[in-house]
Amino acid sequence: MPTSTATRIHSGADLSPEKLAYLNDYLQNLSPHEILEWAIDNLPQLFQTTAFGLTGLVTLDMINKISIDREQPHLVPLIFLDTLYHFNETLDLARRCQETYEVPLKVYKPMDCETVQEFEREHGTHLWETDEDSYDYLVKVEPARRAYEELDVRSVITGRRRSQKGDRESIPILEVDDTGLIKLNPLAYWDYQQVWTYIRANEVPYNALVDQGYRSIGDWHSTRKPSNDNSERSGRWAGSQKTECGLHKDYFKMRAAFMAAKRKKEQLLLEQQQQQQKQTAVMTTLLASS
Repeated sequence: MPTSTATRIHSGADLSPEKLAYLNDYLQNLSPHEILEWAIDNLPQLFQTTAFGLTGLVTLDMINKISIDREQPHLVPLIFLDTLYHFNETLDLARRCQETYEVPLKVYKPMDCETVQEFEREHGTHLWETDEDSYDYLVKVEPARRAYEELDVRSVITGRRRSQKGDRESIPILEVDDTGLIKLNPLAYWDYQQVWTYIRANEVPYNALVDQGYRSIGDWHSTRKPSNDNSERSGRWAGSQKTECGLHKDYFKMRAAFMAAKRKKEQLLLEQQQQQQKQTAVMTTLLASS
């Protein structure tokens, strides 16, 4: 499939189920490096979303090599969602990657929050325990949607692989989500060992926590060392059935659930204020009549 204006995709609307199936049949016979070359030439407004996990680092390195081969600056900007709860090692890796690859890094945080203290003043402490869906929406889903709108993102490269199991077990290389966003999973068919071998062979910077036994690294409060050697993401959200943070779930359902929870919280607060006002009025009346 040679690159030409005839094959270039302009939006998710261009990808009917039939065309997606055709393209996935084509792409699954290519190497990840070739898939990325195809994406750079054919997908619109392409960005890479990453939390600097091992798969995303392989992708970053491959894009860097493609850019060098073409004698161009790094061809795909990065979007990093700073949840405010990342490990310090992850933040350090983000800085190292930005310097190593000279890549444009677009950082998005929860709305109107620069620090954990600001976030917890607004939303409470341990929100990931008291309202997990709202937490996911506030630190990942809403910032990502804001990034896509502000940067006019139409296509994103993800670090998901089938070998990570859970909801990822049958992902295609190319897909379109419920919002029309095109998602490319260039390493969908690689396993952990292939990823790690590439990292070592190409001297790709990686998270220092990997050397301590971690494999999949997210927020510090929901990341443990894997409990199962055959499941690299078994250390994420240990003890629950959860396998995704919300970025790869139905956006409209996530937003609707968050808005419903927000309305319920506001109604409860209003009722508490009204009850307090009634109690104050009663006390005032009693004091006045005594």
